Amino acid sequence: MPELRKDPVVGRWVIIATERARRPGNIVDSSENTFNGEAGACPFCHNTDPVIYSVKNPKDPSAAEWAVRVVPSGTPILQPRPYCSRSGHGLYDVMSDFGTHEVVIETPHHIANVADLEEHQVQLVLNTYVARIEDLRKNPNYKYALPYKNYGWVAGARRIGHARSQIVATPVNPLRVKEKLVGAKKYFDYHERCVYCDLLRQELKSRERVIIESDHFVALTPFAARFLFEIWIVPKRHHCDFAEGVIGYENDLAWILKTLLLRIKIGLEDPAYNYVIHSAPFLREADRKTKWKTIEEDYHWHIEIMPRLTRVAGFEKGTGFYICPVPPEDMAEFLRGVELNA
Repeated sequence: MPELRKDPVVGRWVIIATERARRPGNIVDSSENTFNGEAGACPFCHNTDPVIYSVKNPKDPSAAEWAVRVVPSGTPILQPRPYCSRSGHGLYDVMSDFGTHEVVIETPHHIANVADLEEHQVQLVLNTYVARIEDLRKNPNYKYALPYKNYGWVAGARRIGHARSQIVATPVNPLRVKEKLVGAKKYFDYHERCVYCDLLRQELKSRERVIIESDHFVALTPFAARFLFEIWIVPKRHHCDFAEGVIGYENDLAWILKTLLLRIKIGLEDPAYNYVIHSAPFLREADRKTKWKTIEEDYHWHIEIMPRLTRVAGFEKGTGFYICPVPPEDMAEFLRGVELNA
C-alpha cells in the first residue's frame, strides 16, 4: 500500500508507492547514460580556457600536468560583472546577469565517473571546492555558492566521458536552500536543537536507512526520499558551512563519497546522477542580525546524491509531491549488500 511520509526539515510530503516501480516507462533505462566523447577530441583533456585555479598531485609535485583544474564554463548560467543591479518593473523584480559559473575538471585523464578515480584524487576535488568557495566568499555581492555534479546525459551533462563538476555563485539565496534554512530554524526555535543532529541520532539508533558510516560521516537514504536511491551524506560534527566544516576531514569524506558512487555504479549499472553540496549562505554575520540569528547552531551542511532512475511526471510537477517507488529502507539494504570487489 502507498504511504505518505513527511520530510522533517522542509515539511514536504512524499508518496512511497511501491506499485509505481511496475509502471511501464517509469524507470529510466541506464543504457541512455552513454558517452561518445573520445580523449583525442575531449575539450577537458585539451582545455585552453583561462585557468582560474589549479593544483598538482601532492604525491608527485614534480609532475608537469595538473591534477585538478578550474576554468570558466563555456556555457555559463551567470556572468561575472563589476556590479549587481536590481530594479522593479511593477510587481516584477529584475536583476542583472550577475554571478559566476566555473567548471572543475576533476582529473587530467579521460575518466568519466568519479567512482573510478583514486581516493586521493577525490580528496583533491573536495579541496578545490573549498578553495574556490573561500575565494568567491570575498565578493560581497555573492550570497551563495553551490558545488554540484551532473553525471550522464539524463542528469544534464554532455556526452563527454571526462569527470567534471561545477560551481555557481549567485547574488541571491536559491529557493531550495532557503526552504532548508527556514525549516531548520523553525525546528531549532521550537526544540533548541539542530534537526540534522537529531535526525542523525535517530538514524544511527535504528540503522534501517544507514548505508555506510565512517568516523566523521554517515551516508543514509532519507526517511522521505524523493527519488529512487536518493542518498544524503551528513557530517557527524555539527557545522553549518561546508568549506569550514570539512577542513581536516576531507580524506574521510573522499572515501565515503567514492564508496557510495562505486556502489551506485556497480549495483545500479552505472546510472546518471546528480550531487549537490548544501551549505549555509555567505554573509552569516548579517544573517544573524536579521532572519537567521541562530544559523550557526540550527543549520547543518550536507551532500545529496540523486541517481536519475525515475521520471518526474505531471502529478509531481503540479503538486510538489514526489513519488518514490521503493521504500528507503529497502534502498539502503540493497546498497549495503553491493559487493565492491565483484
